[in-house]
Amino acid sequence: MTLTTIRRGLAAAAILACAPLAAAAQDFTPENPECIAPANPGGGWDFTCRQVGKSLQDLDLIPSTMQVVNLSGGGGGVAFAEVVNKRADDNDLIVAASSATATRLAQNAYPGNTMDQVRWLGAIGADYGVIAVAADSEIDTLPELMDQIKADPSSTSIGGGSAVGGWDHLKVLIAAQESGIEDVRQVKYIAFAGGGEAVTQLLAGSLQAFTGDLSEAQGFVESGDIKVVAVLAPERLGGDYSEFPTAREQGIDAIGANWRGFYAPGDMSDAAYDYWVDRIGTLYDSDEWKTVMENNGLAPLDLQGEEFQSFVADSVQSIQDISREIGILQ
Repeated sequence: MTLTTIRRGLAAAAILACAPLAAAAQDFTPENPECIAPANPGGGWDFTCRQVGKSLQDLDLIPSTMQVVNLSGGGGGVAFAEVVNKRADDNDLIVAASSATATRLAQNAYPGNTMDQVRWLGAIGADYGVIAVAADSEIDTLPELMDQIKADPSSTSIGGGSAVGGWDHLKVLIAAQESGIEDVRQVKYIAFAGGGEAVTQLLAGSLQAFTGDLSEAQGFVESGDIKVVAVLAPERLGGDYSEFPTAREQGIDAIGANWRGFYAPGDMSDAAYDYWVDRIGTLYDSDEWKTVMENNGLAPLDLQGEEFQSFVADSVQSIQDISREIGILQ
């Protein structure tokens, strides 16, 4: 299986549209709903918890305010271990997850932990990757950035919110490979605890570029602090994002879609599991959530319950394959 085949398979999977589950969840109600964002404030996991929590409350889908707890470390590993080892039967708890979570699980980066130790609830959309630079950077296009790396790899540091070998790292490596960089391991990637922290270092001059997701970059684009040199989408997005060029239109056929969703503790009761699957599916179907997706550049990904569980399992396997192909996983 080639890198191109795997990459296109991931991109296609990230825009699936399947009917949501209609679980009966009338015999459970959370007393203190809580969402763990496995990174510092400002990144994609934080956005997932806070926006979904607010929307669930606004639509009266949960009985009280969703408490959001930021628990960073280990590319999500600290939060995963906390859930598995200490809160395995907590029915009120959900945890933000993404392609970055699947990547770390695929690469055995959560020591002693596997995806089947938790229950996968559902997706709320897919977030296309971006590569950006500071607003005052002399670089205006993705080919210019890649040419700079080709000329002197050590001069260009690219930061992201995932660990080395994580999804943010993989996205820029895919772009580098498609631009003609033969040994992508020369690309200088620096890992941060979240996308917001990486952008902060970009603005401080410690980095020359940022690799992350559109939701992470949006606020910094609106404030005029950064400029997006490429969106890793098959074609230009609509609305406010239509001005951002794709990598593909610049001659670099790189696509990276980061799904966003949730997992729950592995020993959560079936009644609680059905409740959260139902709530996430109901939220996804709402007009209010469609507006949130449009405003934040999220693409459709409508998967809940067992369908989402299977999707994550396939993602983990695909990422293992791609990691071996580019030398990150032996």
